[in-house]
Amino acid sequence: MSEEADLLSGSAITSFRLNGQFLAIAEELARPAGLTAAWWQVLGAAQREPLPVAGIARAMGITRQSVQRIADLLVDKGLAEYLPNPAHRRAKLLRPTAEGYAAVKKIGPAHQAMAERIAAVVGDDWPACLAALERLSRALDTLDDQRQ
Repeated sequence: MSEEADLLSGSAITSFRLNGQFLAIAEELARPAGLTAAWWQVLGAAQREPLPVAGIARAMGITRQSVQRIADLLVDKGLAEYLPNPAHRRAKLLRPTAEGYAAVKKIGPAHQAMAERIAAVVGDDWPACLAALERLSRALDTLDDQRQ
């Protein structure tokens, strides 16, 4: 294999491992608030402003169908609500309820503690690590745009 092929394989394997590690951490952080990592992810995406399910899916890099399933569960549990969307009659907006905002807020202290633990290990390199991940993600977005 070429060096580029080795880099692609190594990047993919490392990102799959990171994804699993982050999901495990998210489950651990979300559980005391009565959430799952997936519920937290969807509620978190709509924290600043109500969003359509497709917008949440795009922002999170997951399928619209999986976000729809989770959004419906969140609404059924009273953690979120659907609002009319002035820009699109059929694509309602998802917004956390007061209970949903409170659940996400409850995660805050443990989230901060975990961030401090990771920072203690990674140190001053963390911003550069994040920048590299963001650059790789933008490159993959560019390639995806070119394929379409």
